[in-house]
Amino acid sequence: MKLIVMTKPTFFVEEDKILATLFEEGLESLHLSKSSAEPVYTERLLTLLSEEYRNRITVHNHYYLKEEFRLRGIHLDSDTDVLPAGYKGAVGRTCRHIEELKEMKRRSNYVLLANMFDSLSNPSEKQTLNADQLREASRRGIIDKRVYAMGGMTLENIRTAKDYGFGGVVVCGDLWNRFNIHHEKDFKELLTHFEKLRKAAG
Repeated sequence: MKLIVMTKPTFFVEEDKILATLFEEGLESLHLSKSSAEPVYTERLLTLLSEEYRNRITVHNHYYLKEEFRLRGIHLDSDTDVLPAGYKGAVGRTCRHIEELKEMKRRSNYVLLANMFDSLSNPSEKQTLNADQLREASRRGIIDKRVYAMGGMTLENIRTAKDYGFGGVVVCGDLWNRFNIHHEKDFKELLTHFEKLRKAAG
């Protein structure tokens, strides 16, 4: 399975150092999701990261950054978001209803299916999918290698996603909640947990 790490929606002082270290430790796919922030701050974060890591980064919302920084691709957060005119690169989409998955897969390289479990980073995002729905979608081949599970992904839930046949998982809160952006500079616990997540997904 592929492991995607989603950034926190806000910026913090140690972020570039942590992201660089995650890439060094084997992170293959980062989703840079700072949709409500001014793009200039996202630009600054990207300039702090080595060019060698940029082809592992997918950007949400501020799509022009894809070409400017030669990123991997762009991600559309809802079915109402539209591709930039003339865009030809890799594109992912977020889907919240299993019945929309087939169409979403036709229009993108991969799809993030939310919310498999209650979100650990956003308390308002509650589980919307149940085991019966997921089993049936798996049986019918709707869930496949191009569909990644998102929402409440933990070590245990990664194993569950694997059983349903998802091609990957998106981790956010379970990782970032292990580092207090206001009081800590040591992010060893976060890195240790990332390694466990990577092994579970692998």
